[in-house]
Amino acid sequence: MSGKQKDMSLSVSRESPNMSDFINRNIAGDCIKVMSSMPPGSIDLIVTSPPYNLKNSTGNGMKDGRGGKWSNAALMNGYADHGDNMPHDEYVAWQRKCLTAMMRVLKEDGAIFYNHKWRVQGGLLQDRSDIVEGFPVRQIIIWRRKGGINFNPGYFLPTYEVVYLIAKPKFKLASKANALGDVWEIGQELNNPHPAPFPVAFAERCIGATEAKLILDPFMGSGTTALAALNLGREYIGVDIAPAYCEMADQRIKKHVAQTKLPLLQLEEKP
Repeated sequence: MSGKQKDMSLSVSRESPNMSDFINRNIAGDCIKVMSSMPPGSIDLIVTSPPYNLKNSTGNGMKDGRGGKWSNAALMNGYADHGDNMPHDEYVAWQRKCLTAMMRVLKEDGAIFYNHKWRVQGGLLQDRSDIVEGFPVRQIIIWRRKGGINFNPGYFLPTYEVVYLIAKPKFKLASKANALGDVWEIGQELNNPHPAPFPVAFAERCIGATEAKLILDPFMGSGTTALAALNLGREYIGVDIAPAYCEMADQRIKKHVAQTKLPLLQLEEKP
């Protein structure tokens, strides 16, 4: 972990943190704890995709980390600092706590773009309704990806993921963004060392459809949401449990800023 990240870990433990301690930073830490240290109603928009718990599986994919037919899959060993193999009930409870923490930090005109994946478990569709039940889901967006490989003859090849738009009462889209459809065809991210990134274009679609100025991603991973925010002239806060991913995101952002000549907001040294 870099010295900058160590300083950040100390600063978020203070009782009355200053939001400038968070903005344009990638913070290594538990996202619930980090969000609990933020003032309520301080975030305009959240764009995120949590670990999918794929290794807790009834099938012969990455079950129990053995790999099965997916022995070369990038996620076979889980994420850095997260095994992606929780008992289902524990996973659901954890994600509901994460969403509760997100709702607390959102402004009254804010929203969450919560990307997740439906899958078949024990021969039945697992649609994540147990995670989002009770939260103000306003719309489900279909993110249509390119096809992959399906080893199971019991159902058709899955080619999409879902995005739950979880919105506070006063949330509105930016002018003319409501003309966008609710099926987004965006290809996967390629050439990214993170095992499960979503593409910059996906994050840009979410952010660009709003007037949000400060964007939070509690599962920042390789920094994709931050890149999209910077491309659109917004500010970001990234959180990830893995210091290695925070470092990856920092380096990716620095390289992107250097190549595109974006404002160096996130590179400014803060006391």
